[in-house]
Amino acid sequence: MSKQDRHARILEVIGKHRVTSQEGLRELLQERGIEVTQATLSRDMRELRLVKVPGADGVGFYFSPEEWESTPSLESLMPALFQSAEGVDHLLVVRTMKGGAQTVAAGIDWEEWPEVLGTLAGDDTILLILRDPSALPEVKARLEAMAASRYG
Repeated sequence: MSKQDRHARILEVIGKHRVTSQEGLRELLQERGIEVTQATLSRDMRELRLVKVPGADGVGFYFSPEEWESTPSLESLMPALFQSAEGVDHLLVVRTMKGGAQTVAAGIDWEEWPEVLGTLAGDDTILLILRDPSALPEVKARLEAMAASRYG
């Protein structure tokens, strides 16, 4: 099977199933007669830019960037996922609910805020690197405003 065909099958599987792990995806592919090593699958997932998003039950599942438009916006995710934001100079540390950092960081990246040079996300912490330290209060306030409905 060609890489292109394998990629198409991976996208098909995650489009039809709520895949929560690489191993789960590998097993679903194997059920369809597609044998793939963990290393190859990991590389395929990176190339396809699959993103893991926490569901309502807190369990993360994979989806493709093309599906992003059918998923909740950053503004709708923030009330449920945002915990706090604190920064200094060019750096803003954003705390999220467990498992929410990569989703929020992907949303910020997707928004392409001009003040943000880039994001680094762990499980519940995001590091936003700002282009100019003077933008920190504005970006922090924007994130807090998106999350405000949870507190209001």
